[in-house]
Amino acid sequence: MTRAVKLSALISSEMLQNEAAQLPDISVNDITSHSGRVAAGGLFLAIQGYGGHGLDHLTEALDARPAAVAWEPTEGYSEPDLPAEIAGICVPDLGNQVAGIADRFFSTPSASLRITGITGTNGKTTTAWLASRALNVLGTRTGYMGTLGYGVSAHLKTSALTTPGVIAVHRRLRELADDGAEALVMEVSSHGLDQGRIDAVRVDTAAFTNLSRDHLDYHGDIESYAAAKAKLFAIDSLGSAVINTGDEYGRRFASMFGAEMNLLTVAMDGTPGATDADIVAARTAAVHGGMVVTLRDRSGTAELHSEMLGAFNAENLLVATGIVVANGYSLEEAATALGQCTPPPGRMQCIRVPHKPLVIVDFAHTPDALTKALQAARDHISDEAPLIVVFGCGGDRDQGKRAEMGRAAAASADFVVLTSDNPRSEDPAAIIDDIRAGIADAGQVRVETDRRLAIRKAIDATDPSGIVLIAGKGSEDYQIIGERTEAFSDVAVASQYMRGLQS
Repeated sequence: MTRAVKLSALISSEMLQNEAAQLPDISVNDITSHSGRVAAGGLFLAIQGYGGHGLDHLTEALDARPAAVAWEPTEGYSEPDLPAEIAGICVPDLGNQVAGIADRFFSTPSASLRITGITGTNGKTTTAWLASRALNVLGTRTGYMGTLGYGVSAHLKTSALTTPGVIAVHRRLRELADDGAEALVMEVSSHGLDQGRIDAVRVDTAAFTNLSRDHLDYHGDIESYAAAKAKLFAIDSLGSAVINTGDEYGRRFASMFGAEMNLLTVAMDGTPGATDADIVAARTAAVHGGMVVTLRDRSGTAELHSEMLGAFNAENLLVATGIVVANGYSLEEAATALGQCTPPPGRMQCIRVPHKPLVIVDFAHTPDALTKALQAARDHISDEAPLIVVFGCGGDRDQGKRAEMGRAAAASADFVVLTSDNPRSEDPAAIIDDIRAGIADAGQVRVETDRRLAIRKAIDATDPSGIVLIAGKGSEDYQIIGERTEAFSDVAVASQYMRGLQS
Protein backbone atom coordinates (compact mmCIF):
# COMPACT_ATOMS: atom_id res chain seq x y z
CA MET A 1 0.00 0.00 0.00
CA THR A 2 1.30 3.46 -0.91
CA ARG A 3 0.66 6.25 1.54
CA ALA A 4 1.92 9.80 2.04
CA VAL A 5 1.41 11.24 5.50
CA LYS A 6 2.68 14.53 6.83
CA LEU A 7 5.31 14.10 9.51
CA SER A 8 3.42 16.63 11.64
CA ALA A 9 0.37 14.33 11.58
CA LEU A 10 2.44 11.58 13.17
CA ILE A 11 4.62 13.49 15.62
CA SER A 12 3.22 16.54 17.39
CA SER A 13 5.34 19.37 18.78
CA GLU A 14 4.33 18.27 22.31
CA MET A 15 6.15 14.99 21.72
CA LEU A 16 9.48 16.64 20.90
CA GLN A 17 12.34 17.08 23.31
CA ASN A 18 12.28 20.76 22.38
CA GLU A 19 8.62 21.73 22.00
CA ALA A 20 9.65 24.97 20.29
CA ALA A 21 11.40 23.05 17.54
CA GLN A 22 9.81 23.08 14.11
CA LEU A 23 9.03 19.81 12.37
CA PRO A 24 10.10 19.77 8.74
CA ASP A 25 7.20 20.13 6.31
CA ILE A 26 7.63 16.74 4.69
CA SER A 27 5.59 13.59 4.10
CA VAL A 28 6.67 10.01 4.70
CA ASN A 29 5.45 6.99 2.75
CA ASP A 30 6.11 4.26 5.33
CA ILE A 31 7.12 3.70 8.95
CA THR A 32 9.25 1.03 10.59
CA SER A 33 11.41 0.44 13.64
CA HIS A 34 13.37 -2.30 11.85
CA SER A 35 16.53 -1.01 10.19
CA GLY A 36 16.40 -3.72 7.55
CA ARG A 37 12.89 -2.75 6.44
CA VAL A 38 13.33 0.98 5.93
CA ALA A 39 11.72 2.29 2.74
CA ALA A 40 13.08 5.12 0.63
CA GLY A 41 11.07 8.15 1.68
CA GLY A 42 9.90 6.47 4.88
CA LEU A 43 10.28 7.20 8.59
CA PHE A 44 12.73 5.15 10.65
CA LEU A 45 11.85 5.00 14.35
CA ALA A 46 15.08 4.31 16.25
CA ILE A 47 13.96 3.04 19.65
CA GLN A 48 15.38 1.02 22.51
CA GLY A 49 14.37 -2.58 21.91
CA TYR A 50 15.00 -5.96 23.51
CA GLY A 51 18.01 -6.58 21.29
CA GLY A 52 19.55 -3.10 21.44
CA HIS A 53 18.86 0.42 20.22
CA GLY A 54 17.77 1.28 16.68
CA LEU A 55 20.68 3.72 16.49
CA ASP A 56 23.02 0.71 16.61
CA HIS A 57 21.77 -0.10 13.12
CA LEU A 58 21.51 3.43 11.75
CA THR A 59 23.97 2.86 8.91
CA GLU A 60 21.81 0.08 7.49
CA ALA A 61 18.70 2.26 7.82
CA LEU A 62 20.34 5.24 6.10
CA ASP A 63 21.37 3.08 3.15
CA ALA A 64 17.66 2.90 2.24
CA ARG A 65 17.41 6.73 2.10
CA PRO A 66 14.52 7.39 4.48
CA ALA A 67 12.93 10.84 4.51
CA ALA A 68 13.28 11.11 8.28
CA VAL A 69 14.72 9.45 11.37
CA ALA A 70 13.09 9.83 14.78
CA TRP A 71 15.15 8.62 17.70
CA GLU A 72 14.68 8.02 21.38
CA PRO A 73 17.29 9.75 23.55
CA THR A 74 18.99 7.08 25.61
CA GLU A 75 21.95 7.14 27.96
CA GLY A 76 25.09 6.21 26.08
CA TYR A 77 23.79 7.38 22.70
CA SER A 78 24.51 10.79 21.21
CA GLU A 79 22.51 12.66 18.60
CA PRO A 80 23.01 10.86 15.28
CA ASP A 81 24.89 12.54 12.45
CA LEU A 82 22.42 12.48 9.56
CA PRO A 83 22.82 13.57 5.94
CA ALA A 84 21.37 17.02 5.26
CA GLU A 85 18.54 15.61 3.15
CA ILE A 86 17.28 13.33 5.95
CA ALA A 87 15.28 15.00 8.70
CA GLY A 88 16.13 14.13 12.30
CA ILE A 89 13.68 14.34 15.19
CA CYS A 90 14.44 13.64 18.85
CA VAL A 91 11.36 12.21 20.60
CA PRO A 92 11.57 11.32 24.31
CA ASP A 93 9.84 8.06 25.23
CA LEU A 94 9.49 7.27 21.54
CA GLY A 95 9.09 3.56 22.25
CA ASN A 96 5.77 4.22 23.95
CA GLN A 97 4.68 6.52 21.13
CA VAL A 98 5.16 4.03 18.29
CA ALA A 99 1.67 2.51 18.58
CA GLY A 100 0.01 5.91 18.29
CA ILE A 101 2.24 6.86 15.37
CA ALA A 102 1.33 3.61 13.61
CA ASP A 103 -2.37 4.13 14.31
CA ARG A 104 -2.22 7.62 12.79
CA PHE A 105 -0.09 6.61 9.82
CA PHE A 106 -2.53 3.86 8.84
CA SER A 107 -5.58 6.11 9.44
CA THR A 108 -6.92 4.44 12.61
CA PRO A 109 -7.81 1.12 10.93
CA SER A 110 -9.14 -0.53 14.08
CA ALA A 111 -11.87 2.10 14.32
CA SER A 112 -13.57 0.62 11.25
CA LEU A 113 -13.41 -2.99 12.48
CA ARG A 114 -15.35 -4.76 15.22
CA ILE A 115 -12.41 -6.50 16.87
CA THR A 116 -12.41 -9.51 19.16
CA GLY A 117 -9.11 -10.33 20.85
CA ILE A 118 -8.61 -13.84 22.26
CA THR A 119 -6.05 -14.74 24.90
CA GLY A 120 -5.34 -17.89 26.90
CA THR A 121 -2.76 -20.67 27.00
CA ASN A 122 -4.46 -23.25 24.80
CA GLY A 123 -7.14 -22.99 22.16
CA LYS A 124 -6.53 -19.45 20.90
CA THR A 125 -5.87 -20.48 17.32
CA THR A 126 -8.75 -22.93 17.03
CA THR A 127 -11.20 -20.59 18.76
CA ALA A 128 -10.20 -17.58 16.67
CA TRP A 129 -10.33 -19.60 13.46
CA LEU A 130 -13.76 -21.03 14.25
CA ALA A 131 -15.27 -17.73 15.38
CA SER A 132 -14.00 -15.86 12.32
CA ARG A 133 -15.23 -18.58 9.95
CA ALA A 134 -18.64 -18.72 11.65
CA LEU A 135 -19.10 -14.95 11.44
CA ASN A 136 -18.34 -15.16 7.72
CA VAL A 137 -20.94 -17.92 7.34
CA LEU A 138 -23.45 -15.61 9.03
CA GLY A 139 -22.73 -12.79 6.60
CA THR A 140 -20.28 -10.63 8.54
CA ARG A 141 -17.10 -10.26 6.49
CA THR A 142 -14.56 -11.17 9.16
CA GLY A 143 -10.79 -11.38 9.17
CA TYR A 144 -8.52 -13.64 11.20
CA MET A 145 -5.10 -12.76 12.62
CA GLY A 146 -2.94 -15.16 14.58
CA THR A 147 -0.59 -18.14 14.49
CA LEU A 148 -1.88 -19.34 11.11
CA GLY A 149 -1.39 -15.94 9.46
CA TYR A 150 -3.89 -13.22 8.62
CA GLY A 151 -6.55 -12.43 6.06
CA VAL A 152 -10.26 -12.47 5.33
CA SER A 153 -10.46 -15.69 3.33
CA ALA A 154 -9.20 -19.13 4.26
CA HIS A 155 -6.10 -18.40 2.13
CA LEU A 156 -4.06 -16.52 4.71
CA LYS A 157 -0.87 -14.53 4.43
CA THR A 158 1.79 -16.08 6.62
CA SER A 159 3.02 -14.65 9.90
CA ALA A 160 6.05 -15.57 12.00
CA LEU A 161 4.42 -14.53 15.28
CA THR A 162 0.99 -15.06 16.84
CA THR A 163 0.91 -11.34 17.65
CA PRO A 164 3.42 -9.44 15.46
CA GLY A 165 5.07 -6.12 16.32
CA VAL A 166 2.84 -3.13 16.89
CA ILE A 167 3.55 -1.48 13.53
CA ALA A 168 2.86 -4.76 11.72
CA VAL A 169 -0.41 -5.15 13.65
CA HIS A 170 -1.68 -1.74 12.53
CA ARG A 171 -0.44 -2.34 8.97
CA ARG A 172 -2.40 -5.60 8.82
CA LEU A 173 -5.48 -3.97 10.28
CA ARG A 174 -5.29 -1.44 7.45
CA GLU A 175 -4.97 -4.25 4.89
CA LEU A 176 -7.98 -6.06 6.35
CA ALA A 177 -10.09 -2.91 6.43
CA ASP A 178 -9.14 -2.12 2.82
CA ASP A 179 -10.11 -5.69 1.91
CA GLY A 180 -13.64 -4.99 3.09
CA ALA A 181 -13.50 -6.64 6.51
CA GLU A 182 -16.21 -5.53 8.91
CA ALA A 183 -14.89 -7.50 11.86
CA LEU A 184 -11.74 -9.25 13.02
CA VAL A 185 -11.00 -12.09 15.42
CA MET A 186 -7.38 -12.02 16.50
CA GLU A 187 -5.20 -14.08 18.80
CA VAL A 188 -3.36 -12.05 21.43
CA SER A 189 -0.36 -13.70 23.05
CA SER A 190 1.00 -12.94 26.52
CA HIS A 191 4.22 -11.70 24.91
CA GLY A 192 2.19 -9.41 22.67
CA LEU A 193 0.28 -7.98 25.63
CA ASP A 194 3.37 -7.56 27.79
CA GLN A 195 5.29 -5.83 24.98
CA GLY A 196 2.45 -3.55 23.93
CA ARG A 197 2.03 -5.04 20.47
CA ILE A 198 -1.70 -4.22 20.35
CA ASP A 199 -1.40 -0.77 21.91
CA ALA A 200 -3.70 1.78 20.21
CA VAL A 201 -5.84 -1.05 18.79
CA ARG A 202 -9.52 -0.47 19.55
CA VAL A 203 -10.56 -3.92 20.78
CA ASP A 204 -14.32 -4.25 21.23
CA THR A 205 -14.54 -7.73 22.79
CA ALA A 206 -11.96 -9.63 24.83
CA ALA A 207 -12.18 -13.42 25.11
CA PHE A 208 -10.39 -15.87 27.41
CA THR A 209 -9.95 -19.62 26.84
CA ASN A 210 -7.92 -21.02 29.76
CA LEU A 211 -4.60 -20.70 31.54
CA SER A 212 -1.96 -23.27 32.44
CA ARG A 213 1.83 -23.40 32.50
CA ASP A 214 3.61 -21.94 29.47
CA HIS A 215 6.21 -19.26 28.67
CA LEU A 216 7.56 -19.15 32.22
CA ASP A 217 11.02 -18.68 30.72
CA TYR A 218 9.76 -15.21 29.78
CA HIS A 219 7.25 -14.36 32.52
CA GLY A 220 9.06 -15.98 35.46
CA ASP A 221 6.04 -17.41 37.26
CA ILE A 222 2.40 -18.29 36.65
CA GLU A 223 1.04 -15.17 38.35
CA SER A 224 3.11 -12.86 36.15
CA TYR A 225 1.93 -14.87 33.15
CA ALA A 226 -1.70 -14.42 34.26
CA ALA A 227 -1.14 -10.70 34.84
CA ALA A 228 0.05 -10.35 31.24
CA LYS A 229 -3.09 -12.11 30.00
CA ALA A 230 -5.26 -9.85 32.16
CA LYS A 231 -4.00 -6.76 30.31
CA LEU A 232 -6.36 -7.60 27.44
CA PHE A 233 -9.34 -6.96 29.72
CA ALA A 234 -8.06 -3.56 30.83
CA ILE A 235 -8.16 -1.99 27.35
CA ASP A 236 -10.22 1.20 27.47
CA SER A 237 -12.18 0.53 24.27
CA LEU A 238 -13.66 -2.78 25.49
CA GLY A 239 -17.42 -3.03 25.54
CA SER A 240 -17.79 -6.76 26.17
CA ALA A 241 -15.95 -9.88 27.25
CA VAL A 242 -16.39 -13.62 26.75
CA ILE A 243 -14.75 -15.55 29.57
CA ASN A 244 -14.50 -19.28 30.19
CA THR A 245 -15.37 -19.44 33.89
CA GLY A 246 -14.85 -23.18 33.91
CA ASP A 247 -11.20 -22.18 34.31
CA GLU A 248 -9.87 -20.90 37.65
CA TYR A 249 -8.24 -17.85 36.08
CA GLY A 250 -11.35 -17.22 34.02
CA ARG A 251 -13.36 -16.92 37.22
CA ARG A 252 -10.75 -14.56 38.58
CA PHE A 253 -10.85 -12.37 35.44
CA ALA A 254 -14.65 -12.34 35.45
CA SER A 255 -14.60 -11.11 39.04
CA MET A 256 -11.95 -8.49 38.30
CA PHE A 257 -13.42 -7.03 35.12
CA GLY A 258 -17.03 -8.17 34.83
CA ALA A 259 -18.57 -5.01 36.31
CA GLU A 260 -16.78 -2.81 33.78
CA MET A 261 -18.30 -4.27 30.60
CA ASN A 262 -20.98 -6.56 29.19
CA LEU A 263 -19.78 -9.93 30.43
CA LEU A 264 -20.77 -13.21 28.76
CA THR A 265 -19.57 -16.24 30.69
CA VAL A 266 -19.25 -19.74 29.25
CA ALA A 267 -18.39 -23.04 30.94
CA MET A 268 -18.34 -26.76 30.35
CA ASP A 269 -20.90 -28.71 32.35
CA GLY A 270 -19.40 -30.10 35.53
CA THR A 271 -16.85 -27.31 35.96
CA PRO A 272 -17.09 -24.87 38.90
CA GLY A 273 -18.31 -22.03 36.68
CA ALA A 274 -21.15 -23.94 35.03
CA THR A 275 -23.80 -23.10 37.62
CA ASP A 276 -23.86 -19.39 36.84
CA ALA A 277 -22.54 -19.32 33.26
CA ASP A 278 -24.55 -17.63 30.53
CA ILE A 279 -23.78 -20.40 28.03
CA VAL A 280 -23.03 -23.97 29.09
CA ALA A 281 -21.86 -26.94 27.04
CA ALA A 282 -24.35 -29.22 28.78
CA ARG A 283 -23.35 -32.41 26.99
CA THR A 284 -20.63 -33.56 24.62
CA ALA A 285 -20.93 -36.83 22.73
CA ALA A 286 -18.24 -38.33 20.52
CA VAL A 287 -19.71 -39.63 17.27
CA HIS A 288 -18.19 -41.13 14.14
CA GLY A 289 -16.19 -38.39 12.48
CA GLY A 290 -16.64 -35.78 15.19
CA MET A 291 -18.84 -34.76 18.10
CA VAL A 292 -22.18 -33.27 19.07
CA VAL A 293 -22.17 -30.50 21.68
CA THR A 294 -25.43 -29.55 23.35
CA LEU A 295 -25.34 -25.85 24.22
CA ARG A 296 -27.65 -24.20 26.71
CA ASP A 297 -28.27 -20.53 27.43
CA ARG A 298 -30.95 -18.83 29.52
CA SER A 299 -33.52 -19.08 26.73
CA GLY A 300 -33.04 -22.61 25.40
CA THR A 301 -30.71 -25.18 23.86
CA ALA A 302 -29.00 -25.79 20.54
CA GLU A 303 -27.05 -28.73 19.14
CA LEU A 304 -23.70 -28.11 17.51
CA HIS A 305 -22.56 -30.89 15.15
CA SER A 306 -18.82 -30.64 14.48
CA GLU A 307 -16.24 -32.79 12.73
CA MET A 308 -13.69 -31.84 15.38
CA LEU A 309 -12.34 -34.31 17.94
CA GLY A 310 -11.87 -34.04 21.69
CA ALA A 311 -13.48 -32.54 24.76
CA PHE A 312 -11.00 -29.67 24.69
CA ASN A 313 -12.29 -28.77 21.22
CA ALA A 314 -15.79 -28.77 22.67
CA GLU A 315 -14.47 -26.06 24.99
CA ASN A 316 -12.99 -24.19 22.01
CA LEU A 317 -16.34 -24.43 20.22
CA LEU A 318 -18.02 -23.15 23.38
CA VAL A 319 -15.83 -20.03 23.59
CA ALA A 320 -16.27 -19.48 19.84
CA THR A 321 -20.03 -19.68 20.38
CA GLY A 322 -19.76 -16.98 23.02
CA ILE A 323 -17.83 -14.75 20.62
CA VAL A 324 -20.42 -15.17 17.86
CA VAL A 325 -23.22 -14.41 20.33
CA ALA A 326 -21.31 -11.36 21.59
CA ASN A 327 -21.24 -10.18 17.97
CA GLY A 328 -25.03 -10.05 17.91
CA TYR A 329 -26.20 -13.52 16.85
CA SER A 330 -28.41 -16.04 18.64
CA LEU A 331 -27.25 -19.30 20.19
CA GLU A 332 -28.99 -21.27 17.44
CA GLU A 333 -27.37 -19.16 14.71
CA ALA A 334 -23.96 -19.58 16.32
CA ALA A 335 -24.34 -23.37 16.64
CA THR A 336 -25.50 -23.77 13.04
CA ALA A 337 -22.68 -21.62 11.65
CA LEU A 338 -19.97 -23.29 13.73
CA GLY A 339 -21.23 -26.68 12.58
CA GLN A 340 -20.29 -25.66 9.04
CA CYS A 341 -16.69 -24.78 9.97
CA THR A 342 -13.79 -27.11 9.29
CA PRO A 343 -10.98 -27.41 11.85
CA PRO A 344 -7.94 -25.19 11.37
CA PRO A 345 -4.90 -26.88 9.83
CA GLY A 346 -2.64 -28.64 12.30
CA ARG A 347 -5.19 -28.70 15.10
CA MET A 348 -6.28 -32.31 15.70
CA GLN A 349 -5.93 -32.71 11.94
CA CYS A 350 -6.69 -36.30 10.92
CA ILE A 351 -4.78 -38.16 8.22
CA ARG A 352 -6.65 -41.27 7.15
CA VAL A 353 -5.25 -43.92 4.80
CA PRO A 354 -7.01 -47.30 4.38
CA HIS A 355 -5.48 -50.15 6.39
CA LYS A 356 -3.13 -47.78 8.23
CA PRO A 357 -3.34 -46.27 11.71
CA LEU A 358 -5.12 -42.96 12.10
CA VAL A 359 -2.55 -40.18 12.34
CA ILE A 360 -3.49 -36.97 14.15
CA VAL A 361 -1.34 -33.84 13.90
CA ASP A 362 -1.79 -31.28 16.66
CA PHE A 363 -0.04 -28.17 17.93
CA ALA A 364 -0.17 -29.34 21.58
CA HIS A 365 3.02 -28.01 23.15
CA THR A 366 2.11 -27.65 26.83
CA PRO A 367 1.53 -30.45 29.37
CA ASP A 368 -2.16 -29.60 29.61
CA ALA A 369 -2.68 -29.46 25.85
CA LEU A 370 -0.80 -32.72 25.29
CA THR A 371 -2.88 -34.50 27.94
CA LYS A 372 -6.10 -33.26 26.37
CA ALA A 373 -5.02 -34.20 22.84
CA LEU A 374 -4.13 -37.72 23.97
CA GLN A 375 -7.41 -38.08 25.86
CA ALA A 376 -9.28 -36.96 22.74
CA ALA A 377 -7.44 -39.54 20.65
CA ARG A 378 -8.13 -42.25 23.23
CA ASP A 379 -11.88 -41.58 22.98
CA HIS A 380 -11.82 -42.72 19.35
CA ILE A 381 -10.15 -46.12 19.71
CA SER A 382 -10.85 -49.30 21.65
CA ASP A 383 -9.17 -50.02 24.97
CA GLU A 384 -6.95 -52.61 23.29
CA ALA A 385 -5.79 -50.40 20.40
CA PRO A 386 -2.37 -48.74 20.75
CA LEU A 387 -1.94 -44.99 21.17
CA ILE A 388 1.53 -43.68 20.32
CA VAL A 389 2.67 -40.06 20.67
CA VAL A 390 5.57 -38.43 18.82
CA PHE A 391 6.81 -35.11 20.18
CA GLY A 392 9.71 -32.98 21.38
CA CYS A 393 10.09 -29.57 23.00
CA GLY A 394 11.31 -26.31 21.51
CA GLY A 395 14.83 -25.17 22.22
CA ASP A 396 15.59 -21.84 23.90
CA ARG A 397 12.16 -21.98 25.53
CA ASP A 398 10.68 -22.90 28.94
CA GLN A 399 12.90 -25.77 30.11
CA GLY A 400 10.83 -26.34 33.23
CA LYS A 401 7.90 -27.78 31.32
CA ARG A 402 9.90 -30.48 29.55
CA ALA A 403 9.75 -33.14 32.28
CA GLU A 404 6.07 -32.29 32.77
CA MET A 405 5.51 -32.92 29.06
CA GLY A 406 7.18 -36.30 29.48
CA ARG A 407 4.94 -37.17 32.45
CA ALA A 408 1.84 -36.10 30.54
CA ALA A 409 2.79 -38.24 27.55
CA ALA A 410 3.64 -41.31 29.64
CA ALA A 411 0.41 -41.04 31.62
CA SER A 412 -1.88 -40.95 28.59
CA ALA A 413 -0.10 -42.78 25.75
CA ASP A 414 0.89 -46.43 25.49
CA PHE A 415 4.23 -45.59 23.93
CA VAL A 416 6.24 -42.38 23.53
CA VAL A 417 8.62 -41.50 20.69
CA LEU A 418 10.78 -38.52 21.64
CA THR A 419 12.25 -36.44 18.87
CA SER A 420 13.28 -32.92 17.89
CA ASP A 421 10.79 -30.06 17.71
CA ASN A 422 12.53 -26.77 16.89
CA PRO A 423 15.78 -27.27 18.84
CA ARG A 424 17.13 -23.87 17.79
CA SER A 425 20.51 -23.31 19.48
CA GLU A 426 20.18 -26.21 21.95
CA ASP A 427 21.46 -29.76 21.58
CA PRO A 428 18.42 -31.90 20.58
CA ALA A 429 19.71 -34.79 22.70
CA ALA A 430 19.88 -32.55 25.78
CA ILE A 431 16.29 -31.41 25.26
CA ILE A 432 15.18 -35.04 24.96
CA ASP A 433 17.04 -35.90 28.18
CA ASP A 434 15.08 -33.15 29.94
CA ILE A 435 11.81 -34.68 28.70
CA ARG A 436 12.87 -38.22 29.64
CA ALA A 437 13.36 -37.11 33.22
CA GLY A 438 9.57 -37.09 33.53
CA ILE A 439 9.09 -40.64 32.20
CA ALA A 440 9.58 -43.28 34.89
CA ASP A 441 9.34 -46.38 32.65
CA ALA A 442 12.31 -46.41 30.27
CA GLY A 443 10.66 -49.23 28.33
CA GLN A 444 7.79 -46.92 27.38
CA VAL A 445 9.96 -44.53 25.39
CA ARG A 446 12.02 -44.58 22.23
CA VAL A 447 14.33 -41.80 21.06
CA GLU A 448 14.83 -40.71 17.45
CA THR A 449 16.17 -37.17 17.07
CA ASP A 450 15.39 -37.06 13.34
CA ARG A 451 11.72 -36.02 13.34
CA ARG A 452 11.03 -37.49 9.90
CA LEU A 453 12.34 -40.90 10.96
CA ALA A 454 10.54 -40.66 14.30
CA ILE A 455 7.21 -40.18 12.52
CA ARG A 456 7.88 -43.08 10.17
CA LYS A 457 8.95 -45.41 12.99
CA ALA A 458 5.86 -44.55 15.03
CA ILE A 459 3.58 -45.31 12.08
CA ASP A 460 5.40 -48.60 11.44
CA ALA A 461 5.01 -49.58 15.11
CA THR A 462 1.24 -48.99 15.20
CA ASP A 463 -1.34 -51.41 13.83
CA PRO A 464 -4.35 -50.14 11.81
CA SER A 465 -6.61 -50.09 14.87
CA GLY A 466 -4.39 -47.58 16.66
CA ILE A 467 -3.59 -43.88 16.56
CA VAL A 468 -0.34 -41.97 16.18
CA LEU A 469 -0.50 -38.45 17.62
CA ILE A 470 2.22 -36.15 16.28
CA ALA A 471 2.32 -33.20 18.65
CA GLY A 472 4.00 -29.85 19.04
CA LYS A 473 4.27 -28.28 15.59
CA GLY A 474 0.79 -28.46 14.11
CA SER A 475 0.58 -26.53 10.84
CA GLU A 476 4.18 -25.30 10.95
CA ASP A 477 5.94 -25.92 7.64
CA TYR A 478 9.47 -25.47 8.94
CA GLN A 479 11.94 -26.76 11.51
CA ILE A 480 14.55 -24.54 13.19
CA ILE A 481 17.83 -26.37 13.78
CA GLY A 482 20.67 -24.17 14.96
CA GLU A 483 20.52 -21.06 12.80
CA ARG A 484 18.93 -22.92 9.87
CA THR A 485 15.24 -22.91 9.07
CA GLU A 486 14.40 -25.95 6.96
CA ALA A 487 11.18 -26.91 5.21
CA PHE A 488 9.34 -29.49 7.30
CA SER A 489 5.67 -30.36 7.72
CA ASP A 490 4.37 -33.08 10.05
CA VAL A 491 1.25 -33.37 7.89
CA ALA A 492 3.23 -33.75 4.66
CA VAL A 493 5.73 -36.22 6.12
CA ALA A 494 3.03 -38.48 7.59
CA SER A 495 0.75 -38.28 4.53
CA GLN A 496 3.49 -39.03 2.03
CA TYR A 497 4.87 -41.92 4.06
CA MET A 498 1.51 -43.61 4.54
CA ARG A 499 0.58 -43.18 0.88
CA GLY A 500 3.92 -44.71 -0.05
CA LEU A 501 3.26 -47.69 2.20
CA GLN A 502 -0.14 -48.14 0.59
CA SER A 503 1.16 -48.19 -2.99
